[in-house]
Amino acid sequence: MDSVITVMREASASLVEKRSEFIGYAAPVANEEEATEFIKRIKKKHADARHNVFAYVLNGGAQKRYSDDGEPQGSAGMPVLEVLVKNKLDGVVVVVTRYFGGILLGTGGLVRAYSAAAKMAVDAAGIVTLEPFVTAEVSCTYNDHQKITYELKRVGANVTSSEFAADVKLSIEVAEEDAEPLFDRICEMTASRAIIKKTGTKLSFPAE
Repeated sequence: MDSVITVMREASASLVEKRSEFIGYAAPVANEEEATEFIKRIKKKHADARHNVFAYVLNGGAQKRYSDDGEPQGSAGMPVLEVLVKNKLDGVVVVVTRYFGGILLGTGGLVRAYSAAAKMAVDAAGIVTLEPFVTAEVSCTYNDHQKITYELKRVGANVTSSEFAADVKLSIEVAEEDAEPLFDRICEMTASRAIIKKTGTKLSFPAE
């Protein structure tokens, strides 16, 4: 599994260019359905606007789509898409709403304004890199629990849940590159008393 550059949250930003207001919205999305729903929501919110331009990138760049929504071809949707591509973003949708101010901007002016609004929205949403993590369950004795917990903290592994019964069961996630060394270390320090069961992989924020 490869790392993914995306945005952290939904956010918006706006600018005014020759009396036209450009409002950019950016959001992380997992699939085309989510992207479409986001676009519909913004269009409904700004149903009175002249244009609601959009672009999105999904599946490692395999899915790309944009719309000029009535603006001259190549002056709106493509510049928004290029902001996503240039920043190597994936799983991101951007909508830029334009309220016409009565002054024509020309193709060059539109490209600059739509690009700027998209970039401002993406920056406001916060560009982040999600790293591949291995998820696992660790079952151990109460005596081993403390030293295992220390080792998890040392390598930046996250404990997502804990269950205390006859033994201790921890659900953890650890950076893919650290997983095998961590599991080997746990087996070594507990003389293989701890039982480790890998449950999958996921993309997550790296530990700070």
